Amino acid sequence: MNAMPQTQVAFDPLRYRADFPLLARSVHGKPLVYFDNANTAQKPRQVIEAVDAFYREHNANVARAVHTLGEEATSAYEAVRDKVMKFINAPSRDEVIFTSGTTQAINTVAYSYALPRLQTGDEILVTTMEHHANIVPWQLVAARTGARVIAAPITQSGEIIVEEFIKRLTPNVKLAGVVHVSNVLGTINPVREPARACRARGVPLLIDGSQGAPHLPIDVQALGCDFYAFTGHKLFAPTGTGVLWARKEHLAAMPPFFGGGEMIKTVSFEKTTFADAPHKFEAGTPNIAGFIGLGAALDYVDAVGLDRIGAAEHELLVYATHALKSVPGLRLFGEAKEKTAVLSFLIDGVHAHDLATLLDHEGIAVRSGHHCAHPMMQFYRVPATLRASLSFYNTKAEIDYFVEAIARVRKMLV
Repeated sequence: MNAMPQTQVAFDPLRYRADFPLLARSVHGKPLVYFDNANTAQKPRQVIEAVDAFYREHNANVARAVHTLGEEATSAYEAVRDKVMKFINAPSRDEVIFTSGTTQAINTVAYSYALPRLQTGDEILVTTMEHHANIVPWQLVAARTGARVIAAPITQSGEIIVEEFIKRLTPNVKLAGVVHVSNVLGTINPVREPARACRARGVPLLIDGSQGAPHLPIDVQALGCDFYAFTGHKLFAPTGTGVLWARKEHLAAMPPFFGGGEMIKTVSFEKTTFADAPHKFEAGTPNIAGFIGLGAALDYVDAVGLDRIGAAEHELLVYATHALKSVPGLRLFGEAKEKTAVLSFLIDGVHAHDLATLLDHEGIAVRSGHHCAHPMMQFYRVPATLRASLSFYNTKAEIDYFVEAIARVRKMLV
């Protein structure tokens, strides 16, 4: 007997909006339309309740006490490491380092891996579309070692030119960094190709996954990179949480650059010996409640399904792109073939900050500015853009209202 065909349940964003308390509020007397998800995502009640329950029922420091609360806190905290390992398909939980976010994760690689190895004449290769977090740390260590940071170009449509990236992988390049998903354009970069090229040349590759982790399945083994960094607050988790994944052989060879409690085996005034990874890189008291919230966020994403999230957001992207193109004088930046639901644009004769300010009075939260990507703005020869970034809990009705509001506001500014 043939099995009955499985029917796909239609995605209902209103079902999930109910999980996010902040989405129910008003701004300037208007229902909130939150289109700033690439900046930070809203938090579902499951995450909020997990943080609240930790403080109400289990609050204690981790890895320091044998009393019940301490053991409960440590157990819950370390369980999140296992969840992260599964989420990114890491080979080992010991390769999962907890950080305050992507910025700290990349700085850890810059100071613990790159700084001890770089010499005068060495190069660090990145791309034109990187966030400042994947540029500035490299510049800081380059200035101390005589190395330099170089950038591979992108196309006008906002895609990296893989051949040009590979061409720049000369013997001088000792480390490379590539953003998985552009925070300005939403471009999904084909990071496996640079990873293969880097691996063939013995060049470690770091992938900035801040914008990738909330939208794409992550498999660090399949990607073939050496380091992968992402932040929790864009993934529906609390702020001050993040992850650095690194290959075990790199972690074993990297000295810690941040010292204190809980990252040691022994301390004397003559010598300190350090703990093994991951604790070697986690000095001090961590954001325990925040990581409990990260674990709850990963559970939430798993329950919704990253594949369903991606499909819903792609449908919103197609709808919003078509709607925005109907606005007179609107210039859209970045139309890569593969992208997430991020739309950066300008309207002729209108400054991005003015437009964002007036849209706020319509209850619409969008981002205006350089988006921590000055080189990208220089590439497009603009001082700033307005960015609308969507999540699976947004709706087509919100997009319609957004476009109508732009039309109203445009008449006031042009």
